[in-house]
Amino acid sequence: MRTFYYVHTGHRIGLDKFRRAVAILNALKDENITLLTSDYRIAQTARDFGIEKSVGIDVVRNIPQIAHNGDKLIFDSEEANPIMLEDMRGYFSKFVRISDKPDDNKFENEFLISPYLEGEGICKAVVVDDKYFTCKEKTVAISYFFGDDDYEKDLEKHLDFIEDLHPHLQLGFYYFLDYEEMLKTKFVNYFEFEEYDTMIMKSEVLITASPQAVLDSLASGGKPIYIQREDYTQDFNVLFESLNIPIIYNYDKNHRNVIIETINERKYVKIEKNCNKIANFLKESLIL
Repeated sequence: MRTFYYVHTGHRIGLDKFRRAVAILNALKDENITLLTSDYRIAQTARDFGIEKSVGIDVVRNIPQIAHNGDKLIFDSEEANPIMLEDMRGYFSKFVRISDKPDDNKFENEFLISPYLEGEGICKAVVVDDKYFTCKEKTVAISYFFGDDDYEKDLEKHLDFIEDLHPHLQLGFYYFLDYEEMLKTKFVNYFEFEEYDTMIMKSEVLITASPQAVLDSLASGGKPIYIQREDYTQDFNVLFESLNIPIIYNYDKNHRNVIIETINERKYVKIEKNCNKIANFLKESLIL
């Protein structure tokens, strides 16, 4: 039996699930696990993140073309409907689902990783790579990371939301080439896609529409501010509110100003290192 880890990635979903897969797979680096992504491009780049085995499969329904009946699967995606999920629970000998939904439930024949739920067969944890807990000197006052995907070029449409702050820009993975070059002319300072870790470590304040970047920044001692994109789920907001992370809706610049002015007084809640906890849960659940 082989073990696979599937993540939903792409031009309209970004890399948040991929980044937390990297965190989990780094904690399971001694195990033989193949990463499956819904995008061929990031599958080819995965080796740069320390992932030795990765395969792009285009769509979630292609998983059975790679994985066989009786194999084991870690599944991080919202693509599957309830019927498909039930089929997966029967198809795989062990099935672990990663969920961000506050109102989710654990079903029979599955294990669950969730920041909200507790109980038998559930690992309550927030996924952040251990490397971000090494706090370093913050040499960049403000950085802006819209996300790894911006198919509709919303960053450009809402430049007035942040340009007066003169932040460093973090470039995303799925930006079009001409779009990326245009953005570089709008920002005096910017981080390339490969400099994400450096950006997280150096930025004192991070304004971002990426839920995973929020958590990575918080772990590194930064002060993240979350922008709720219209095309992104609001499932993380309950978690962010519990961590006292400010959330901005509708690119409200007045609200942004208030947050920035009072950010040094804000009591962010620390999060714990969970990678070993998650790794042990997966080893036990999948019998690795």
